[in-house]
Amino acid sequence: MAKHKVARSVVVDAPAKRIFDIIATPARHAEFDGSGTVLDTLFGPERLERGSEFGMDMRMFGVGYRMTNRVVEYEEDRLIAWRHFGPHRWRYELDELPGGGTRVTETFDYSRGLPAFYVLMGMPARNARSIELTLGRLKAAAESDGA
Repeated sequence: MAKHKVARSVVVDAPAKRIFDIIATPARHAEFDGSGTVLDTLFGPERLERGSEFGMDMRMFGVGYRMTNRVVEYEEDRLIAWRHFGPHRWRYELDELPGGGTRVTETFDYSRGLPAFYVLMGMPARNARSIELTLGRLKAAAESDGA
């Protein structure tokens, strides 16, 4: 694990384009979110691209809130990352494998800002668990979309 980043990967039996289409569609985020915080899309484009803003209806620790995100990294069918008002990012990287399938890596990058704050709040460990659940749900969605 890189310093101040939490990353996990899964191999999905699907082409990168199919997986990327799911991730780049804000209306599907609640479907594969493993954190249990994403409830619904409030606004935004049907499909994300660099610079897109999208709003989500969220809930954490029983408290509802709304969050606006902006796509800050983007490479079609390969990479997408967003952030909100905080400096940390959620990143998805997709690498098609020579023998078939696609390795999907999700990263919680808290290297910007005050990393000690994130550690004190327990975010790296909590986000590691959430990423593992998210990747399992994303894998299931992508593999069933092709069925």
